[in-house]
Amino acid sequence: MKKIVVATNNKGKLKEIKEILNGYELLSLEEIGANIKVEEDEKIFKGNALKKAKEVFKVTNIPCIADDSGLCIDVLNGWPGVETARFLGKEASQEDRNRYILEKMIGKTEEERKAKVVCDIAYVDSGNEIVVEGIIKGRISEAERGNNGFGFDSIFELDNGKTLAELSEEEKNEVSSRRIAIEKLKKFLEDKNS
Repeated sequence: MKKIVVATNNKGKLKEIKEILNGYELLSLEEIGANIKVEEDEKIFKGNALKKAKEVFKVTNIPCIADDSGLCIDVLNGWPGVETARFLGKEASQEDRNRYILEKMIGKTEEERKAKVVCDIAYVDSGNEIVVEGIIKGRISEAERGNNGFGFDSIFELDNGKTLAELSEEEKNEVSSRRIAIEKLKKFLEDKNS
């Protein structure tokens, strides 16, 4: 089974990727004993994903998948975007970030609450460098709802009126931006290996 390093130690993210790319041996940085910190200082998701994948591949010489994703709010010109995990500084918790976003959206109409979740996934090996993208559209909810998820799942509401955190694991996997991107990557890997 082909080994691929996933440039993350986030167990939720790793689980989601493993469920889709189940024909590969996917290993986290921790599992291969690599303590590689890559500064995410690019201006776009694609740039951060590619930078991480290239650096991890360079160090490990094992094909690598890396992603960068975030929440983009239309009325705020795509903010927080690539800063989604860091816009309040490293010490802030996810609850702090969610609360801050909800407060920023007070008084906004449903139209002004439109947002999207973008996930760019890069794959790098000795002969390939590709980036695929998944996007889901929705809106910022008026309050946190649901407890099945991580990140901003509890404040991102889909057209069906449920937040990502109110969906079951199976429902969430069907619509996640990461899943959309991974499915595209899976097709690329299958075509490459056929």
